[in-house]
Amino acid sequence: MLNQETKQKIIHHYDLVSPYYEKLWGKHIHHRYYLTGKESKEEATENLIKLIVNKAKIKKKSKILDIGCGIGGTSLWLAKNLNCNVTGITISPIQVEIAQKISSKSKIKNPPKFFVQDANDLKIKEKFDVLYAVEMISHLEKRKEFFKRCARLLDEDGKFCIADWFKKDRITELEEKEYIKPINERMMVSLWYSKDYITELEKNGLKLKYHEDISQNVKKTWDLCLDIIKRKDFWTLAFKHGKEFVDFLKAFQNMKNGFESGNLRYEILVFEKTSKNKG
Repeated sequence: MLNQETKQKIIHHYDLVSPYYEKLWGKHIHHRYYLTGKESKEEATENLIKLIVNKAKIKKKSKILDIGCGIGGTSLWLAKNLNCNVTGITISPIQVEIAQKISSKSKIKNPPKFFVQDANDLKIKEKFDVLYAVEMISHLEKRKEFFKRCARLLDEDGKFCIADWFKKDRITELEEKEYIKPINERMMVSLWYSKDYITELEKNGLKLKYHEDISQNVKKTWDLCLDIIKRKDFWTLAFKHGKEFVDFLKAFQNMKNGFESGNLRYEILVFEKTSKNKG
């Protein structure tokens, strides 16, 4: 289980590696979604955003909280392409600095606002049309409390969009030890079953509107990442900064193995707060 020490490691990790993330992922620090397998890195990363926007039916000019916004790529995309009013939060001060710099150069009429905030202890009081949480919930220690607070932050008919890593249903103890434990340790996460997210959010009055396992469409992300880190400069940098960075690069193979074995899943979930479930 994640704890305070792990939280500090996560902050340190993202502060350290975020300046180099653009070389690996571009401005969008999340998996790439391939429809043909021939898309460019940029096209594939945007495909994931478009999929979520489409399935959640996110409207133009929506008020959005991008939780775990990274270096701001998705926040900027939503502001530019849908004219949304976006607030991005991340636990990393360095990521906020990078996001603000990128935003200042974007010339978007309605640029996102970026803040440092710990999603384990959300302090935001205002309501939102959309909560957007991609590949960040698995880092959280206080996950049940997070879900409870998110339900309160949603306005009536608001949508909670989640994309995250999960372990497969009915995983054996041996499979978990071989495929999931290395990911948990090296990526500083704690992987749940997707049904656990569904149970917790339904307890808080949200209704599941869409759910899909897209593992087969995103797993190519790790083939490309493994190709990139064949470069010696990544490993030189990793050894310079210590074990956590080295483990992070080693985890790329663990992620590929997890997807190839079927024990690691990547799933999209969209929940809605209906008038009957108004909190």
